[in-house]
Amino acid sequence: MTSITTTNAFSSLPLAPATLANLEQLGYLEMTPIQAASLPAALAGKDLIAQAKTGSGKTAAFALALLAKLNPRWFAVQAMVLCPTRELADQVTVEIRRLARAQDNVKVVTLCGGIPLRGQRASLENGAHIVVGTPGRIMDHLERGYLALESLNTLVLDEADRMLDMGFFEDITKVVKQTPKDRQTLLFSATYPEGIEKLARSFLKDPLHIKIKAPQAQSQIEQRFYEVTRANRFDAVGQLLMHFRPVSTLAFCNPKQQCKDLVDWLQAQGFNALALYGELEQRERDQVLAQFANRSCSVLVATDVASRGLDINQLEAVINVDITPDPEVHVHRVGRTGRAGESGLALSLASMNEMGAVGKIEQYQNITSTWFGLDTLTPVSNAPLLPPMVTLQILGGRKEKIRPGDVLGALTNDEGGPAYTREQIGKIQVTEFCTFVAVARAVASAACAKLNAGRIKGKSVKVRLM
Repeated sequence: MTSITTTNAFSSLPLAPATLANLEQLGYLEMTPIQAASLPAALAGKDLIAQAKTGSGKTAAFALALLAKLNPRWFAVQAMVLCPTRELADQVTVEIRRLARAQDNVKVVTLCGGIPLRGQRASLENGAHIVVGTPGRIMDHLERGYLALESLNTLVLDEADRMLDMGFFEDITKVVKQTPKDRQTLLFSATYPEGIEKLARSFLKDPLHIKIKAPQAQSQIEQRFYEVTRANRFDAVGQLLMHFRPVSTLAFCNPKQQCKDLVDWLQAQGFNALALYGELEQRERDQVLAQFANRSCSVLVATDVASRGLDINQLEAVINVDITPDPEVHVHRVGRTGRAGESGLALSLASMNEMGAVGKIEQYQNITSTWFGLDTLTPVSNAPLLPPMVTLQILGGRKEKIRPGDVLGALTNDEGGPAYTREQIGKIQVTEFCTFVAVARAVASAACAKLNAGRIKGKSVKVRLM
C-alpha cells in the first residue's frame, strides 16, 4: 500500500486552465493528502482503491477525475457515483456541481429513495451527464429501463464499506454488471474489510492501493473514559449531559435497538433527543437531521451506518455509549467534534467486557486512555438541558421555488407581526417538498404564527412547530 502524507498545488495536475481558476475561486489551493495521492493516477485512467475518511477531501478527488473525462456536449450518462445514503449522495452532488462550474452546462442527477421515481425519470430523459445515487434506487431505474449506462466511462463507489454494511453487495454487483467493461473504477472506503477485497477482485482492473496515514486524535479534543455496567449505562449518559451541558451531542450506539431504547429513556428524563438508524423512512431522516443540524435538538443518538456522511458544525460532544470494536471507527466518531479549531469532548462508556476494544483504540491512536469515575459527575444546574433553537417546518420547498432568502425576508419584515433579527433566525434548509427554519426558542411560537398569517413567494403557507 502507498502511504502519502504530503500535499501539493492543484496546478501541478494536468487540469484545464478554467478548472484550475474555478478551484482557486473555491479556495482549493493545495491538495489534501488523499487528493495528492489519488488524483495523478485517477487522471491517468488508473483504477483505484483509496482508504479515506469523510472530510478528507475524497469527493473532490474523484469528482475532478470524472469531470476531466466528461464531454458536456454528449448527452449521455458518462459517470456514476454510488453512495450508501441519500445525505451523502446530496453532498456529493452539491460538490460535483461546484467543481463543474468551469465546464459548459454539466447536468448532475441524484437518484435516491424517498423521492418519487417520476421526477427522477424526467430528469434523466432531459439528459444527464453524471448520476449520483444509492444502489437500490439506481437498480430500480435500471430495471425499468429509465437509466442507460452503455456510455459510462467512470464508476465511483463512495464509502464502499458502509454500502456493504447496509447489505448493498448484491445491488452493487447487479449495477456494475450493466456498465461497460472498459470503464475506470474508483473505490473509496474508510476501512478495508474482507468484502472490499471481494468487490475489488470482481470489478477493478489492476487497481492502485492508496492508504492515507490515520490521523491521531486531535489535540483540541479531550477524550475521557468512564467505566459502566450494563445496568447503569443510560444513567451515565444522563449524568454526562447534565455535568457538561453540551448544546449538541452525537451519541453512538452499536445496535439499532440500543439507539431506540436510549432515545426513549432520554425523552422520559426530559432531554430533547432523536434517533437516527438505517431503517428510518427518508422523510423522518430529513426531519431528524434538520433539527439536529440547526441546534433545535440536544442529542442525536445514532448507529455508525446511519451517521455516515453527516457533516454537523459546532458539535460540542460525542458520547460513545457503546465502544466500537473497530479502532478506525472510534477515530472517525471522535473526529466529529473539535472541528475547525474548536474544542470538543469525546466521552466513552466502557464495561469490563469492552476493555479489549479500549486497548485496541489505545494501540491504534498511540495514547493512554484517561479514566474518570461516575462519582466525579455532578449537575452544574438542575434546569432542563434545552436546545437554543426550535424548528419550524414550512409545507413547501424547491418544487414551489422557495429559497432561503424568501423565508428570511418573511421573518425579518414587519408585516403581520414583529420583525425578527438575523440573530434570532438560524439555519434555513430547503428540501424538495418542505423547508426547515430554526428560530430562537423564545420567539418560536410567535414566528410560527407570523409565517402562517403572512406570505412567502406571494402565497400563503402552512407552518408548524416541530
